[in-house]
Amino acid sequence: MEISDYELFEVPPRWLFLKLETDTGLVGWGEPIVEGRAKTVRTAVEELMETYLLGEDPHHIEKHWQRMYRGGFYRGGPVLMSAIAGIDQALWDIKGKYYDAPVYDLLGGKARDRVRVYQWVGGDIPADVGDAAAEMVDAGFTALKMNATSEVRHIDTPAVIDSAVDRLREVREAVGPAIDIAVDFHGRVAKPMAKKLASELDQYDPMFIEEPVLAEHNDALGQIATVTTAPIATGERMFSRWDFKSILEDGVVDLLQPDLSHAGGITEVHKIASMAEAYDVAIAPHCPLGPIALASCVQVDITAPNALIQEQSLNIHYNTDSDVTDYLADPSLFEYEDGYIELPEQPGLGISIDEATVRERAEQSVDWHNPVWTHPDGSIAEW
Repeated sequence: MEISDYELFEVPPRWLFLKLETDTGLVGWGEPIVEGRAKTVRTAVEELMETYLLGEDPHHIEKHWQRMYRGGFYRGGPVLMSAIAGIDQALWDIKGKYYDAPVYDLLGGKARDRVRVYQWVGGDIPADVGDAAAEMVDAGFTALKMNATSEVRHIDTPAVIDSAVDRLREVREAVGPAIDIAVDFHGRVAKPMAKKLASELDQYDPMFIEEPVLAEHNDALGQIATVTTAPIATGERMFSRWDFKSILEDGVVDLLQPDLSHAGGITEVHKIASMAEAYDVAIAPHCPLGPIALASCVQVDITAPNALIQEQSLNIHYNTDSDVTDYLADPSLFEYEDGYIELPEQPGLGISIDEATVRERAEQSVDWHNPVWTHPDGSIAEW
């Protein structure tokens, strides 16, 4: 069996899908994307496919991964690792279909029978988040996540802290103590304000605080950990096991959030999960993305004893034009039961892509870029 061809599809709201074909007719799907940089990643995928993959046996996934990663003198980073990730997902999809087995069986088998998910409430500047949270709990979710705040200056006013605390208080009062609430700082907050914010939010017992500072400032996490009892999570902007190595050795982070479409795909995140397990650290893969990325996450979650919970983007505020299930022939895998994804039993990634819909929507103009925020003085704020 050989890899014979491939196609790439930019589809709304902001995703890039890869279709990998073989000379036997088996097809695999992947989702190589950096949100807002679809065309850049597309070019990287084309380069990797033409250089390393066409004409090769798709079974040799580890060898292909190593060639794509080590074949270039310059390595890592979001673009290259996202391109590798999407190809890796598609290769695992083919291999699972070849052996008529879910990917998790090929990775060693299940460590659990279903995967817990959380639901976003509110947007970047949340309003009425208490009501939104109550609606999600009524829909069966037992875990929620919300943004902590919008743009924050390096040192900002007490009113900014009060506003963030009030939103979390509103959600906690709406859903009670039996529901988990995670709070995403989104890397928007510099160290001085992150310490204040983490300390003040602690009274409402967040499930975890996510990316309290940018990944390039992970050295500040030790200081933040001294002012909160909340578990600290980070990792969506870290792209390989080598990026996670030092943060595990520091012993500060409680939860890693590698992204299956940014951090080298199934092959790499499976290894990151094992590394984290050795340090008594859980994983909660990052995934505000499409159905192929989410299906890939689920395959790893099922095999990882330390997988805590899974992000998913159904009905998230980004998905204004299309949603996760729109591209699936059978959306039943992502019809959550009591806040869980049930064990997928179909071979490969466990989903069937509606190719006709993919082709139709790929004809639309897709040019999503994240907003550029500014502070009152005109300087650029973190989004």
